[in-house]
Amino acid sequence: IKMLVRTMAPKVVVADEIGCKEDIDAINYAFCSGVKGIFSAHGNSYNDFMNNPIMKEILDLRVIEKLIFLDKEKGKIKEIIELGDKQECCI
Repeated sequence: IKMLVRTMAPKVVVADEIGCKEDIDAINYAFCSGVKGIFSAHGNSYNDFMNNPIMKEILDLRVIEKLIFLDKEKGKIKEIIELGDKQECCI
């Protein structure tokens, strides 16, 4: 993601299955570079995210605007959580 942001100057980055510290750092870098993003991660609820140290870190950075939880059995949206104000650049 960092190389993409530096070399291609995208407006949006999409990544599947984020979940490690390097992913969080790259997302934060992209956010602070003015790039929007769409990311997927495993979790059934907001509590799942808050109990996962990596996901809690990205939520604490306040770079995520919205969480959308899907019902994998029905293939529909189960819950949408608006996270409120984003913070200013955080590098």
